[in-house]
Amino acid sequence: MSKLESWAVGEHTHDGTTHATYRKGTGPGVIVISEIPGITPRVIEFSDEVVAAGFTVVMPHLFGRPGADNGTLPVARTLGQICVSREMTMLALGQTQPVAGWLRSLARELHAELGGPGVGALGMCFTGGFALAMMAEPSVVASVLSQPSLPLPLGPGAARRRSGMGVSGEEVACARRRFEAEGLSMIGLRFKGDPSVPDERFESYQQAFGDRFERWDIEPSEAAPGPMKHPHSVLTVNLRETGVTKAAEQRVIAFFRERTGA
Repeated sequence: MSKLESWAVGEHTHDGTTHATYRKGTGPGVIVISEIPGITPRVIEFSDEVVAAGFTVVMPHLFGRPGADNGTLPVARTLGQICVSREMTMLALGQTQPVAGWLRSLARELHAELGGPGVGALGMCFTGGFALAMMAEPSVVASVLSQPSLPLPLGPGAARRRSGMGVSGEEVACARRRFEAEGLSMIGLRFKGDPSVPDERFESYQQAFGDRFERWDIEPSEAAPGPMKHPHSVLTVNLRETGVTKAAEQRVIAFFRERTGA
């Protein structure tokens, strides 16, 4: 039985672009944007936890094959798909991915339907910074960046990429204004030593947003049980019933509850 069988399939269109969506639950809205290679069983498991906590969760299908498991081949295929996508520019520096406009539109539609203070947004890995870009949409009141990996700290200008936030300066300024004016904040999660999420990137968030940025730097050894030399995914691959990754999951859910009034 597919883990997606209990999820309702829909779609959302913005500016001529349509993507499928998977929806489940009742209560305030939370948009969970999957990591590479897509909506894997582990992403679905996490989203089911958010649903069980009293939220309406929408998972947009932006890449990959929904329900397929993680692995080297699915990751490679998805990377190839992303590299030729006009919506996502993998190595962009100081730019927001064009898909952010579609995600903001999805949030706006979901909030208009559900009401309340607003909706939450969570991005992972490649999509981590998308949740920050979504703060330019007034209906988004809580953003969570789990192991945000763009811009990739590789190639020419690697030093700048290490500190880059993967969004435009205008969107950083917009988020800062909203955090101060509306008393909002965001959460960032990563494992220490993760080469995809350098120290400099989280320091950039902290410099830009001060105490409005709730920073989680998790020691890899705390992800036990099970030895993991280079853990990456905080809320999915390393999800545990107990321990610090479970505590991170619980904090994220509490954060969404605080901001959306669930």
